[in-house]
Amino acid sequence: MRHPARLGIALTIALTAMGCASATGGGPGATSGPAAQAASVTSCGRRLTVTEPPKRTVTLDQTSTETLLELGLQDRMVGTANLKTKIPAKYAAAYAAVPVIAPRIATGEQLRAALPDFVVAGETGLFTEDRAGTREELDALKVPSFVSAVDCPQQNPAGRTPFELLFSDYENLGRIFGAEERAGRLAADQRAAVAKAGENAAEAPQGAERPTVVYLYSVFNGMPYVAGRTGLPSEMSRIVGARNAFDDVAEDWPEVTWEEVARRDPDFIVIGDLSERGRPGDSAAEKRATMTGHPVISKLAAVRDNRILEVPGIELDPSVRSVHALGLLADGMKGLGYVR
Repeated sequence: MRHPARLGIALTIALTAMGCASATGGGPGATSGPAAQAASVTSCGRRLTVTEPPKRTVTLDQTSTETLLELGLQDRMVGTANLKTKIPAKYAAAYAAVPVIAPRIATGEQLRAALPDFVVAGETGLFTEDRAGTREELDALKVPSFVSAVDCPQQNPAGRTPFELLFSDYENLGRIFGAEERAGRLAADQRAAVAKAGENAAEAPQGAERPTVVYLYSVFNGMPYVAGRTGLPSEMSRIVGARNAFDDVAEDWPEVTWEEVARRDPDFIVIGDLSERGRPGDSAAEKRATMTGHPVISKLAAVRDNRILEVPGIELDPSVRSVHALGLLADGMKGLGYVR
């Protein structure tokens, strides 16, 4: 963002040369298809309208990247950034064809160098002056920006669950890119997966007898980071008939103490395996070793009796992969005997 004026002029000239049409309230789009139609959606409080499907999209995080790849939109992508773990094998070939503009968080200069006509991110925090630039700055360049509805629930109708907000992302992106049929199938398939996992709830103990669970996401400098009330795991717990032991903490992934985990004394523990991220304490094996070696945690029945489930850590944050972790949780509860 050090040279917004110069970069803005360069971007405007390039997009004009490409024949991008202007878009009300959002920005330009481009397509070679004859059936292109205007589309309008609301994204995190902003109305985005494109006259044609975008042709030069940049995704600012892995969540957005994998969503667009799942929708078969790799030919509309000119850049990705912020890869946290390995891309699944099913997306590998498509991902390899898309340039990586930044291995971690993209800067404004890196974003603009890709000459995007549309930008997608899974969280609002990537649109700041010291990162990719604010949404207002992108608006000034007539480049619309899309943010996952999951990261701004206050801008969405009350009562919509995190999974429904995630599915609305698929449907809205389908409208923007003219991929409604594929987006609709994806949303329908994942709604069915949520319903299947929800069969647990009717068979699990009810009320205060519901089993409690602690989600151990990360261990940093010896301290545990667990799922709080606002993270997706609380909703996952509700769906399968469990209760997040840290539902009273209004954060996604708060840092707590091992003593507090012991005080909550969960019936079982879910470990997020972040082996591919590669930081100390990220792997499931390291987390298990930390708990079994801790003088207090090792005495918990959940640890003594190995009532521990492992799921890919990245799937505990909202993404196209999250229904897979939900299924693992549902199956794991059955394996532990919490569901008849």
